[in-house]
Amino acid sequence: MDTRCRIHKRERGATAIQILVIMVPVVFAFLGFAIDLGILYSMKGELKSGANAMALAAADQLLGTDASAGAATLAAQATVETASGFGNKYYFDGRPIGANSGTLVSTVTGPNFYASLADALASNASTGSEAGGADGRHVRVTLTGQTQLLFWSFIPIVSDRTVSVAATAVAGISPPLCEACAIEPYAVAAVNPSDTTDFGFVPGTQYSFTFYCTGTQPGLLPESSVELPYLLLNRLDPNAVVFPDEASQIFRDAAGGLPGSTNTALACFEVGNTEVIWASAIPEACFPSAVPAVVIEALCGLDTRFESTPQSVCDGIPGIDTLATIYPPDTDVNEYDTYTDYAGDGRRILTIPIVDALNPSSTMTVLGFRQFLLMPAEGAVDLNAADTFGRFVAMYIGSVAPVKQGRFDGCEQSAGPGKVVLQQ
Repeated sequence: MDTRCRIHKRERGATAIQILVIMVPVVFAFLGFAIDLGILYSMKGELKSGANAMALAAADQLLGTDASAGAATLAAQATVETASGFGNKYYFDGRPIGANSGTLVSTVTGPNFYASLADALASNASTGSEAGGADGRHVRVTLTGQTQLLFWSFIPIVSDRTVSVAATAVAGISPPLCEACAIEPYAVAAVNPSDTTDFGFVPGTQYSFTFYCTGTQPGLLPESSVELPYLLLNRLDPNAVVFPDEASQIFRDAAGGLPGSTNTALACFEVGNTEVIWASAIPEACFPSAVPAVVIEALCGLDTRFESTPQSVCDGIPGIDTLATIYPPDTDVNEYDTYTDYAGDGRRILTIPIVDALNPSSTMTVLGFRQFLLMPAEGAVDLNAADTFGRFVAMYIGSVAPVKQGRFDGCEQSAGPGKVVLQQ
């Protein structure tokens, strides 16, 4: 009995050793698979982050001009470049995207531009569906990187240690916004409220924006063809700690759009909401009274889109020397008859609320948002901030450029500017 037990124990021990010998390579194989798979997933995520950043940077430059594609391509490339030290330095497997290391390479395909989201999302993204320049509304970027397997490269059936991983991102302009933030607090009345595309404004027309007044109208600025009265909408922040006075606040709002705030009522406008005028911007008779001071201060803000040195009429704005350094001029300050010829960075694009009717003594309802390209004064490369009627010229361009922030849910809009979003 004891002998038989000892024999059985020896047999079980031998079997356990055999199983262990068999299982060790299996365990190491699964371990190797897990490590290699983890590397591939990590690399995929790194490439996806880089592709997302490139696509978003490119889409932000889609302003509906002939120069948009070129500017978008440069913005995408700047996102991953490493030469200047200012790029975002997106890496994959320890190597910068776009950099080669021996036999391992990474490539950037695109950005490619498309007029429709369907074309941009197509799996083959055929060049036949691409749209350049002013027609580009969506962008597609593909990043491909190579890495080497670790454990699985030792398996005899694996002939090449090198594996390629790709990630694609599509970004573009969202549906029309119902809530637009960081835009300018000017309001003009719809010429034709039933026209859901342009509200009766004519693309390419240069409008002489004139501060609303009563009586005999002051007339057009020479470079314009249609007069367009406007009001300033109230976005004064009484609790502001930085730049608490209204002069610097309206300057800032006109120079760069409403600043960010946790209070959306201060930072945004919403379709369907009612608005009132800026309290100190009460219209008066066109003659002989001059416009309220806050209107001139707003013109000073608009002028930063053309020049960095404030005009003398702006000297009374508190902190003007500091404020003027915050907002760089547009890279293109030329006058154009056709918007698609504009080659700037978008600083001169105004996105403003369109209301049902101008009403300085009561409320106005926001119908939507539309865009205008601010123009320099005739024969100049700036505007006249001292205009006694608060006038400036801007070309109507429709809904071509993305807005910095906003929401596109909560209303029914068939047209209007959108914001940049990731779509794949």
